[in-house]
Amino acid sequence: MMRGNYLLACAATAALALTATAAQASTSEALLKRLHEKGILSDEDYNELMQQEMADQAKAAAAPAPAMAQAEAALNDKRVVHMTESGIGFEAGGATIRFSGSVNGFYVHDNPATASATTAVVGGVAAVGGNNSSAVRNGLLPGFLKVEVSTTQGGWDIGAHFGMYPGINSTAYGALGANNGGQPTALGTAGIDFRQTYMTIGRHGLGELKIGRDIGLFGSEGILNDITLLSSGSPGGNVAPGNTTLGRIGIGYIYTDFQPQITYSTPNLGGLQAQFGVFQPLESLSAPAQGNKSPGFQGKITYDGKFGDIGARLWLSGITQKHDTLGAGLTSYTGRGFDTGAKITVGPVALTGYYYDGKGLGTTVLNLFDTDAFGNPRKSHGFYGQALVTLGKLGLGGSYGASYLDYANAADAVANPTLLDKNSSYVGQLRYGLTSWVTLIGEYIHTKSEAHNGNEAASNALAVGGILFF
Repeated sequence: MMRGNYLLACAATAALALTATAAQASTSEALLKRLHEKGILSDEDYNELMQQEMADQAKAAAAPAPAMAQAEAALNDKRVVHMTESGIGFEAGGATIRFSGSVNGFYVHDNPATASATTAVVGGVAAVGGNNSSAVRNGLLPGFLKVEVSTTQGGWDIGAHFGMYPGINSTAYGALGANNGGQPTALGTAGIDFRQTYMTIGRHGLGELKIGRDIGLFGSEGILNDITLLSSGSPGGNVAPGNTTLGRIGIGYIYTDFQPQITYSTPNLGGLQAQFGVFQPLESLSAPAQGNKSPGFQGKITYDGKFGDIGARLWLSGITQKHDTLGAGLTSYTGRGFDTGAKITVGPVALTGYYYDGKGLGTTVLNLFDTDAFGNPRKSHGFYGQALVTLGKLGLGGSYGASYLDYANAADAVANPTLLDKNSSYVGQLRYGLTSWVTLIGEYIHTKSEAHNGNEAASNALAVGGILFF
């Protein structure tokens, strides 16, 4: 409103200036005429001065008044800073800068089964031991701060994106960086998982190209539609908490991860969109040493539609990567898999179903326990089913899911009798939307891990806390 008043005042000042200029020109002409009539100016001098006066008037009329030029500059000067129409950010220098973020924290109490010789499960995610544990920690999401800068240049939509994800717990840096186990001692420091740094280049009707580090395609819908994404789910390492809990990672889906990539997204055609990309090849976390020659490839197709009062999101994604193992007698292999699912929304009820299947992909995270010691790939699959009912500010959700891992062959079974057969969990969740930014959450989680030889481990956990988004 203040900007509008300023421009209106500038326009009025310009009008007054033009009026004053016209009045001044009329006075000059009258003076020259009087001087000519009194004989002070000859006919020749009078005609010459009148021609000069008319030329000056034309020049003055063509030039914008100073106040009008000032008003025009106020409209076009790129140095002026504007607020964005929505969200948190501003526009300056022809670019839009936006900020978004999240903060969360939960009190998590985990009660594992009593330790015994029959609780060993290699690859299990249920806590093992005779002692309960308490932690104040992040949930499945760490906190995050995203900064995005976008502009249009030469008809192209350009964007730079940065995402920093700090945890609230102290971390002990190792092979997994900020995602290593925690270090609950004095004088520790939290870790920052700088998982997003990428550029986007797009054009209307042509789609968008992404270059940098961002979330993968395979498995992304599994975690993004999981109700434990906003809460805790299975605690994982609760005694020395790291940046995040497990949620349902490894208990229904394989973690998609944030990976270096060059990915193209098609335009959205009536709710249908496809993405495919070239990815940095990942080494196995359990197979022999590798020297991978080829990149990884991932693709995803999604459809968003509405059928009467029913909303639907459907997806299908795939992944493949050749692994070149190093050493005599070792087997090179190709890891591949797919996932599919749907989220159906009817009024206050949202139902989600998800399934994945793979060979040489492993379990929990990409390429963990994906082969035996000789590079022979293991098969794996998993699923989860979920329901969430939202009534006003109150939400009630529940889910069940499991992940399975098979032996590569009979020799693998003999060599690894306690290898994971199945990770599963039940989750019950209660939400309350305190404000548009803050959601309070309480959750109960029962997690169970089973080995191929019959070993079992189980734990029961409670989580209470909240999450904020802006």
